[in-house]
Amino acid sequence: MLYREKYTEICPDFHLYTRVWIPDPDEVWRSAEIIKDYKEGDKSLQLKLEDETLYEYPIDPPGSELPFLRNPDILVGQNDLTGLSYLHEPAVLHNLKVRFLESNHIYTYCGIVLVAINPFEQLPIYGQDVIYAYSGQNMGDMDPHIFAVAEEAYRQMARDEKNQSIIVSGESGAGKTVSAKYAMRFFATVGGSASETNIEAKVLASSPIMEAFGNAKTTRNDNSSRFGKYIQIGFDKRYHIIGANMRTYLLEKSRVVFQAEDERNYHIFYQLCASSSLPEFKDLGLTCAEDFFYTSQGGDMSIDGVDDADDFEKTRHAFTLLGVKESHQMTIFRIIAAILHLGNLKIQGERDGEVCSVSSEDEHLSSFCSLLGVEHSQMQHWLCHRKLVTTAETYVKSMSLHQVVNARNALAKLIYAQLFNWIVQHVNQALHTTVKQHSFIGVLDIYGFETFEVNSFEQFCINYANEKLQQQFNSHVFKLEQEEYMKEEIPWTLIDFYDNQPCIDLIEAKLGILDLLDEECKMPKGTDQNWAQKLYDRHSASQHFQKPRMSNTSFIVLHFADKVEYQSEGFLEKNRDTVYEEQINILKASQYQMVADLFQEDKDAVPATPGAKRTPRINVRSAKPAFKAANKEHRKTVGHQFRNSLQLLMETLNATSPHYVRCIKPNDEKIPFKFDPKRAVQQLRACGVLETIRISAAGFPSRWSYPDFFNRYSVLMNKRDLSKSDTKQICQTLLKDLIKDPDKFQFGRTKIFFRAGQVAYLEKLRADKFRAATIMIQKTVRGWLQRARYQRLRRATLALQRHTRGHLARRLFQHLRRTRAAIILQKQYRMLRMRRAFLRVRSATLTIQITSFHPCHGQGHLPLCHVAPSPVQFGLRHFQGSRDSQRFSGKPALRIEARSAQHLKKLNIGMENKVVQLQRKVDEQNKENKLLNEQLSMLTSAHSSEVEKLKKELQQYQQTQQGDGKQLLSLQEEMEQLRMELERAHSEREVLEDSHGKERDLLRKRICDLEEENALLKQEKEELNSRILCQSEDEFARNTVEENMQMKKELEEERSRYQNLVKEYASLEQRYDNLRDEITIFKQQTPGHRRNPSNQSSLESDSNNPSICTSEIGDTEDVIQQVEEIGMEKAAMDMTLFLKLQKRVRELELERKKLQAQLEKKEQESKKSQVNEIKTEVTSEHEDFAYNSLKRQELESENKKLKNDLNELRKAIADHATQNNSSNDVQDGYNLLLNQLKLANEELEVRKEEVLILRSQIMKAAQQKETGKNMESISPNASWPNSDRHVDQEDAIEAYQGMCETNRKTEDWGYLNEDGELGLAYQGLKQVARLLEAQLQDQRREHEEEMEALKNQVDLMQEELEKQQQAFLQTLQLSPEVQVEFGLQQEITRLTNENLDLKELLEKLEKNEKKLKKQLKIYMKKVQDFEASQTKVPVERRSHERSMQVAVQRKEKDFQGMLEYYKEDEPLLIRNLITDLKPQAVSATVPCLPAYILYMCIRHADYINDDQKVHSLLTSTINGVKKVLKKHQDDFEMTSFWLANTCRLLHCLKQYSGEECFMTQNTAKQNEHCLKNFDLTEYRQVLGHLSIQIYQQLINIAEGILQPMIVSAVLENESIQGLSIVKLVGYRKYSSNAGDSSYSLDEMIRQLNTFHSIMCDQGLDPEIIQQVFKQLFYMINAIALNNLLLRKDVCSWSTGMQLRFNISQLEEWLHGKNLQQSGAAQTLEPLIQAAQLLQLKKKTSEDAEAICSLCTSLTTQQIVKILNLYTPVNEFEERVTVAFIRNIQKQLQERNDPPQLLLDFKHMFPVLFPFNPSAITMDSIHLPASLNLDFLNKV
Repeated sequence: MLYREKYTEICPDFHLYTRVWIPDPDEVWRSAEIIKDYKEGDKSLQLKLEDETLYEYPIDPPGSELPFLRNPDILVGQNDLTGLSYLHEPAVLHNLKVRFLESNHIYTYCGIVLVAINPFEQLPIYGQDVIYAYSGQNMGDMDPHIFAVAEEAYRQMARDEKNQSIIVSGESGAGKTVSAKYAMRFFATVGGSASETNIEAKVLASSPIMEAFGNAKTTRNDNSSRFGKYIQIGFDKRYHIIGANMRTYLLEKSRVVFQAEDERNYHIFYQLCASSSLPEFKDLGLTCAEDFFYTSQGGDMSIDGVDDADDFEKTRHAFTLLGVKESHQMTIFRIIAAILHLGNLKIQGERDGEVCSVSSEDEHLSSFCSLLGVEHSQMQHWLCHRKLVTTAETYVKSMSLHQVVNARNALAKLIYAQLFNWIVQHVNQALHTTVKQHSFIGVLDIYGFETFEVNSFEQFCINYANEKLQQQFNSHVFKLEQEEYMKEEIPWTLIDFYDNQPCIDLIEAKLGILDLLDEECKMPKGTDQNWAQKLYDRHSASQHFQKPRMSNTSFIVLHFADKVEYQSEGFLEKNRDTVYEEQINILKASQYQMVADLFQEDKDAVPATPGAKRTPRINVRSAKPAFKAANKEHRKTVGHQFRNSLQLLMETLNATSPHYVRCIKPNDEKIPFKFDPKRAVQQLRACGVLETIRISAAGFPSRWSYPDFFNRYSVLMNKRDLSKSDTKQICQTLLKDLIKDPDKFQFGRTKIFFRAGQVAYLEKLRADKFRAATIMIQKTVRGWLQRARYQRLRRATLALQRHTRGHLARRLFQHLRRTRAAIILQKQYRMLRMRRAFLRVRSATLTIQITSFHPCHGQGHLPLCHVAPSPVQFGLRHFQGSRDSQRFSGKPALRIEARSAQHLKKLNIGMENKVVQLQRKVDEQNKENKLLNEQLSMLTSAHSSEVEKLKKELQQYQQTQQGDGKQLLSLQEEMEQLRMELERAHSEREVLEDSHGKERDLLRKRICDLEEENALLKQEKEELNSRILCQSEDEFARNTVEENMQMKKELEEERSRYQNLVKEYASLEQRYDNLRDEITIFKQQTPGHRRNPSNQSSLESDSNNPSICTSEIGDTEDVIQQVEEIGMEKAAMDMTLFLKLQKRVRELELERKKLQAQLEKKEQESKKSQVNEIKTEVTSEHEDFAYNSLKRQELESENKKLKNDLNELRKAIADHATQNNSSNDVQDGYNLLLNQLKLANEELEVRKEEVLILRSQIMKAAQQKETGKNMESISPNASWPNSDRHVDQEDAIEAYQGMCETNRKTEDWGYLNEDGELGLAYQGLKQVARLLEAQLQDQRREHEEEMEALKNQVDLMQEELEKQQQAFLQTLQLSPEVQVEFGLQQEITRLTNENLDLKELLEKLEKNEKKLKKQLKIYMKKVQDFEASQTKVPVERRSHERSMQVAVQRKEKDFQGMLEYYKEDEPLLIRNLITDLKPQAVSATVPCLPAYILYMCIRHADYINDDQKVHSLLTSTINGVKKVLKKHQDDFEMTSFWLANTCRLLHCLKQYSGEECFMTQNTAKQNEHCLKNFDLTEYRQVLGHLSIQIYQQLINIAEGILQPMIVSAVLENESIQGLSIVKLVGYRKYSSNAGDSSYSLDEMIRQLNTFHSIMCDQGLDPEIIQQVFKQLFYMINAIALNNLLLRKDVCSWSTGMQLRFNISQLEEWLHGKNLQQSGAAQTLEPLIQAAQLLQLKKKTSEDAEAICSLCTSLTTQQIVKILNLYTPVNEFEERVTVAFIRNIQKQLQERNDPPQLLLDFKHMFPVLFPFNPSAITMDSIHLPASLNLDFLNKV
C-alpha cells in the first residue's frame, strides 16, 4: 500500500472546500470536495462530487484511511511527477491524464524515468529539426521527450566517459520498439559516423529486418516485438558511431506453429506470401496466406493500414544495405517457404493414431524437401519415426499422431529459430567495425510485465526478466536518492522500499522453480503434473508462491507488479525444446550450404547471444555477488540459456549508467488519445513508476534551489528580511517562521528539501497572501472609485447649486431693478403731472390776479412787468428769505474770520505768488510769439516764391495745350481713314468667308463620306484582327507567363541546389584536407621516406573549376601522392567522388545554359510573334515607310557632311586664332559666319518645303502607277494605308487639295526638271540642309543633356529629401539619447559623403592640373623654339640651351593603374598580400585594397599578354584565400575581410571585362582600364564559388557565436524590470551539467553591432550585409520559436510580454542600422505572433477568430502546441480549455500548413552577389609601405 498523507500531517484544521481523491470502480479515482469540516473522531466525511452529487465517505475506524489530498490546480500538468506536492497514485494518474488528453503530451518525467504513453497516432515530433532542438540541451530544460533521454545519455557518456544504457520496457502495444527506434535515430543523427561507411544508416536499416522476423500482430499490438533485444552502439574517441552489436533474448518460437484468435504469425510469412507472384519467387510454390496452416490459425490475415508487399520490399532493401548477398536472401526466403509447406503436411494416422505416415506424393513434402535440399525419402521416414538407443541395441519406433505433430512443430520452430539467429549474426557482422571502441550506449527493448488469462512458459520467463530489471531499477533509484542527499549534506535515514529478492530467489535459487523444471526435464517420464506437485511440496511456505484452490496443475507467483497464475501444461516441452536428432542430421546434409550451416553445433557460442565473439568483451562485474547455480550438470535447456543470458545482461547494465523509459498503453482498442484509467494504473504499478514515487515520497520529494524558492515565495517575506543580501539566510529564516516542524524540510548546500505536502502548504500561504493583497487592492480601488464618484457627484451638486443660486440672484436683481425703475418712472410721472397742475394753477392764478387787480391791463395801459407782486409772491419770497437766514445763521465765525486783517494778509501773500507766476507765463508766451512770427515770415516768403513758379508753369502748360489740340485733330483724321479701311476689309472678309464656307461644306461632305468608308474598313480590319488575336494571343500570353514563372522558380531552386552542392563540395574538400593532414602527421611519426611539402600540388585549389584544373600537371601529381599516402582504394573513392562532383557541376552549368537559352528563345518567339503582327500592319504602310527611310538616309548622310564641314570650320577658326593672336578678328569672322548661317537657314526652310513637295509628288505619281497595275488583284477586304491613324480635319482638307492638284499635274511632270533646275536646286539645298541639321542636332543634344542633368539633380534631391524625411520620422520615434546618437551618426555619414565628393573633386582638379602642366610645357617649348629661332647665339651656348631644354621637356609618366612584378616574386606577393595579411594592416586605407592590387597585377599580365602569369596568379590567389580561411575557421573578422575582397575582385573582373552590360556605370578613365586580351569568365565562376563558400563559413561562424545566446537573451532575459519570469513549481534540471552561462539581450545586440561594424569597416557590399543579417535573424527566430514550442515553463503571459519587448529591441536595432529593406524583420514574424498569442485572451469564440486572423505566420500545429503548453504562473490565471483548442483547430482546418512542427534553423537562404561597380579608378590607388610590396612596379 502506498504512503498516504493524512490530514493531521498537513494541517490540523480540515476546513471547508478541501479537495480529495476517493476510490471509484470505473475511473479508479474520483475528485470530491469537503462540504463539512472534519473533526477527529468523525466516522465519515461529507463530500460533494464534481457532478454536484453528495457523497458520504465512511472512515472506519475513525482517524484512519483518510482519502488522498488533491494538488492545487497550478501543479496539475507538471512535466515531472516528482514536482507534485502530494505524491500518490491518484495524483500521478490525474497528472498523466491531463497532459495526455488536454495537452496531447505523451511524455512525462517521473524522476529519472520517462513515462511514454502510446498515442496510437503518428505525431510530428520526431523530425530532424526536433533532434537538433534537443541536441546540446540539459534534461529538464525542454519538454519531456525520448530525445531528451538520449541526449542525456550521450552527454554523460562524453562527460563522464562511462558507458550508458537506455532501458525501454512496457507491455505489448505500449510503444517500446518505436521508442527504441527513435533513440537509435537520435544517436545516428547526433553521432554521425566520421567515415564513409554510413554505419548509422545500417543501424537504422536493421530495424525493418528485425521487425519482419521478430514482430507479429497480437490482440494488443499490431507490431508487437516477440523477442527482447539489446543493441550496443559503439563510439570512438570523438564520439562518432563506429559500429553496433545486437543481442536477442527469448524469441517466441511457439508463434511459428500456433497463433491465438485475431493474431498473426511473424510478418515475414505474410510479406513473402503477398509477394509470391514475383518471377523470382515462382519456384517457392507459395500462394496466399489463407492456404497455409501456420499463417491462418488466427483468422485475420491483414492489418489495417499495412501493405505487406511494400514492407517486403523494404525488408529486401534493408538486407541489401546490410550487405547480405542476393543468394543468401533467396535461401532465407526458401527456408521461410519450406516452413509454410511443412505446416501443411498431411499426416495419416493408423491403429487409432498409434502409427502415422506421410504420403510420398504429398506436394507440400516435396516442396519442403526441394526448398531445403534434403532427401525426400529420409525426411518422409523420420518425420513419423524415432530412434531409440539403449545400452544393448538401437531400434526404430513409430510415433503416434500426437507425437508426430509435436515433432513436426518442433522442427519448424527449430528451423525458424536457427534462421533468426543466423540473421542476427549477419546483422552484427554488417555492423561490426575494426576500429577500437571507446564507449557505447546500449538500448534495451525488452518485454514488459505480462499477465493473461492463460499464462505459460513464455510469460513466466518474461516476468522473471522484469523481476530482475525491477530489482536493478529500485537499487539505482535508491542509490540516486542517497547520492543526492549526500551531495547536499542532508542527514540520510534508511527508506523502507520494496525488495523483490525473495521472489527472484523463488525462481532462480537452488531448487527454485527453474531448477526443479530442469530436473523434471531430465526425467524420462517427467510430466507437467509431477513438476507442479514438486513446486507445491517445495515452495508452499514461500510468501511469493501460492497454490490455486481449484487446480492441481497451475501455480501462482506474487510478482512485484501483480500475482500471476501459470498453467504448468507445456512447461516441460517448451523448456526441453526437443527436436529429434535424425531430423537435424537430415538438415545438416542439405545440398544448400547455408541450410547445413544453420544446424552446425557451436560449443563456444551462446545461442541466445549470437555474434558475441565479434564484439569487444566488456570487463564488468555485478554490483552484488553472482548467483550460485545448483551443483548439478545442466543441459542447455531454454530456461538455463535464458537465465545465463539474463545474467550477462544484468552484468552489462550494472556496469553502465542506466536511463529508463516506461511505455504505457492507454487503451486496448488502439484508439488515438483515449485514456483508460484502469489499464493505465495497472501498467503504472507494473512498470515501477509508482515505486519511484513511493521512494521519493518517503524522503524529501520536493526540491527547490535557493534562488527559485526566493523568487517564488519572496511575497511571504517582510521588508526587513528582504533587505539582507544573503538569499540562503533569507530562505532559512522564512521557512523557520512558516513551518514550525523542523522535520518537514531540510537545508542543503544548494537546495531546500521538503516533505510531501509542504510545497502545497506554502502554495496555500502564498495564495492566501495574494488573496489578501488582492482584497486589499480591490478594497482600495473600490474605495477610490467610490470616492472619485462621490467627488464627481459633489462637484456636480455644487455646480448645480451655484448656477441655481446665480440664476435666482439674477432674477431677484432683475426684479429689484425693475421695481426701482418703476418707482422712478412713477415719481417722474407724478412730478410731471403735479408740475403741470401747478403751472396750470399758477397761470390761472396770475391771470386771475391780473384781471382782478389791474383793470387797466385788460385795456392795455400797463405792462406786465410793472404789475405789483401778488400776496402769494410776497409770501413765497418771505419764506425763502427765512430759510436763507436760517442757513447762514450757524456760521458767524466764518464771517468774522473773513473780515480779520490776518486773513487778508494771507490772502495777499497767495495773490502775490500767483501774480509772479502769471508774469513768468506772460514772458514765455511773448518769446514763443516772436519765434512764431519769424517762422510765419519765412513761410510767407516761401509761399510767394512757389506761387510765382506755379504761375510760370501755368503759362507754359497753356502754350503746350494749344499744340496738343492740333495733334489731336490730325490723329482723329487718321482714325477716320483707318476705320474706313477696316470696314472695307470686313466686307472683303465676309465675301471670302462666304466662298470659303461653301467650299468647306463641300469638302466636309467629301470627308464624311471618306470617314464612313474608312470606318467600315477599319471595323472589318478590327474584326479580323480580333478573331486572329483572340485565338492566339491569350493562349500564347498565358503559356508564356506560366513558362516564365516556372522557369524562374526552377532557376531559384537550381540556385539553391547549386549552392548546396558548393557547400557539400566545400565540406568534402575540408574532409579531404583533414585526412591528408592526418596522413602526413602519421607519416612523419613513422620512419621512412618523407615527402617534401614543396612538391605537393594543390588539387583542392582548382577543383571548383573543371575546365581549368583538369589540364594541370599538378592534378596527376596529387592523384599519385594520394595513392601513395592513403592507398589505392581510398584515393579511388575520393577521386571518383571528386570527378562526380565535377561532372555534376558541369551538368548543372549546362542545364543552366539550356534554361537561359530556352528563356531567350521564348522571348525571341514572343518578340517574333509581335513583329509578325506588326508586319501585317506595316505592309499596308510600306510606301510611306519607304519614303521616310529614304528621307532619313539622306538626312543622315547630309548630317555627317555637315559635321565634317563644321569641324573644318572650327579648325580653321582655331588656326586663324593661333596665327593672328587676335581675338577681334576671330570674333568678326565668327559673327560673319553666324550671319551666313542665318541666311542659309532661312533659305533652307524655303528650299526644304519645295523639295518635300516635289518629292511627294514624284512618289505619289509612282504609287498611282503601281496601284493602277495591282488594283485588280487587291481583295475587297484589304485595309487602306494609314486607315487607323487619327487625321485632323484641316490637315485632311489641305492634303486633299494637294492631292487633287498633284493629280492634275502628275500626268506630265517632266516640266519640273527643265534645263536641270531641279538637280541644281537640290544640290544647293543639300549643303544648306546639312548645316541646319547639324545645328539642330547640336542644339537638341545640348538641350537633352541639360534636361537629363536637371532631372538627375531633381531625382537626387528627391531621394535625399525622402531619406531625410525617413530619418526625421525615425528620429522622432526614438528616445532623446538615441536621437542624439542617431543625429551624430547621420551627421558623420553626411560629412563622410561630402568628404568623398571633395576627394573626387580634388582628384579631378589634380588631373586637370597635370594636363595644364603638360600643355604649359608644350607652349613653353614652342616659346623657347620661337626665341631660339629669333635670336642668334653662339653654337656652344645653343647646344647648352638645347641640352637644358631636353631636361625641361621630359614628361612625367602617368600611372596607368597597372602593377608589374616578376614571376619569382609571386609567392612573396601571395604571402604579403594574402597569407600573412592582417585586416588591421589595411584598416586605414581604401576598403578591399588587396583586391584592387591583385586586379592591377592581373591587368598588367593581360597587358603583356602573358596567359601563364594570369593563370598562375589567379590560381595562387584562390589557393591562398582557401588556406587563410582554413587556418582561421572561427575568425569572423578574417572571414568577412576575405569575403569582401573576393567579392570586390569578382566585381573588378566584371567591371573591367569589356562586356557592355558591366560597363554602363564606368567613366571614360575606367574604360581605359579594361582587360584587352583575356576572357576570365571561367575564373569569375570559380571566384563566385569561392564567395559562396566564404559566405557560408561566415554564416556558420556567426551562428556558432550567436546560438548559445539566443534562448537566454530572447526568451529568458528579464529586460522589463518587475516582470519576473517565475519558473514553475517543481521545475528542476536533471542534468548534472551545472554552471551554464546566461546572456542578456544587450550582450547579443552588442555582438550584432560587432558583426555589423566589422563588415562595414571592411567594405562588404551592403546587399551582402543585408543577406547576412536576414540569415542570422532567421536563425534567431527559428531557435527561439523551437525552444518556445518545446518548453512548458516559458509559455505564459509574462513570457509573451517579455518576448515582445525583446523583439522590439531587435527591430529597433535594425532600424538604427538601416537594415529595414533586408527582410530580417520579416523573418521574426512567427516569433512576434507567438508572443502575441501568449498575450491574447483565450476564452470566447471571438478570441479564437482573433487568434486565427492574427497568427498567419504560424502553422496550425504550432498554434495548437503553444495553446497546449500555455501554463498560468499563478492560480489567478485560467488554463486554456480543450473546447477552445478544438475551436481553433476547427477554424484552421482549411489551412494547408506543412506537417512540420519546428522550424529548420539550419535552413540557409540562397545568397546573391549583385554586381556592384567601384567608383575608384586604378591610377588613384596608393600602396602603403606597411604591406612590404616594394617589388611591385607602377606602370
